Amino acid sequence: MSEAGWRFPGELEPVGEEEERISFRRGLEETPEMDITPLIDMTFLLLIFFLVCTTAALEGAVELPPARYGTAVGPANAVVITVADRPAAKLPAVYLADGKKGTPLPDNVEAQEEAIVRAVEAGLAAGKSLVLIKAERTVREGEVVRIAAAASRVPGVQLHVAVMEVR
Repeated sequence: MSEAGWRFPGELEPVGEEEERISFRRGLEETPEMDITPLIDMTFLLLIFFLVCTTAALEGAVELPPARYGTAVGPANAVVITVADRPAAKLPAVYLADGKKGTPLPDNVEAQEEAIVRAVEAGLAAGKSLVLIKAERTVREGEVVRIAAAASRVPGVQLHVAVMEVR
């Protein structure tokens, strides 16, 4: 036995001058860890990429609700702007008339907006304080909003967007 008269579990009897001991302690082992920081970075980059790419695809044809109440706005008392879709072109065809009459405005955003402002100012000077925007079903909503914003730059006009009539 050991000198104190008791021994640790697993302790052997002394053999000669040296005592043999069995060690039940485990060495400090490193547990393998996986660093997922690059995975999280890639996930967020892909999320941002898809958010940026899909916002343009979400704009599409807008289903306008049918008009139930209200008064009709006609070309006699309003400046009419017609917006026609051109799938091959970047911008839609914008006509300063009721329907596709005459030549469309140039394919330049600034030139279109300037021409719209001039036409609305001329209509206001002629006593037409209403602006009616007629757009085809396939024209993107963003283009109609851009044209409406250009027309609303002239103070004193009321903006109307054409809707389907209930029959």
